[in-house]
Amino acid sequence: MSFGFVAFHYPAPEHVDEFVAKCHRVAEALRQQPGFLSVGVWVTPDGAAVVTTGAFESEDAFRATTDLAREMGATPDGLSDLEVRPREVYFLQSR
Repeated sequence: MSFGFVAFHYPAPEHVDEFVAKCHRVAEALRQQPGFLSVGVWVTPDGAAVVTTGAFESEDAFRATTDLAREMGATPDGLSDLEVRPREVYFLQSR
């Protein structure tokens, strides 16, 4: 069963470009990991939210990437210093 996530991030307007660049660096690192399927970085037209998506072969494959993501400054939950409100993260399973 595949495992994925979609996360809505709310960076401060002055930090959108920096936040998106950070997301792309993490995405590139994830692409190199076993069990990785896909990743996406999206920005709403008004720039109010950055949406990240990811898919992995399994939940275990995803969980194996969390330490790497944290080392790169990504925080799967909570609030980074670039965000103005807590992100919303949803985990998904294929059926």
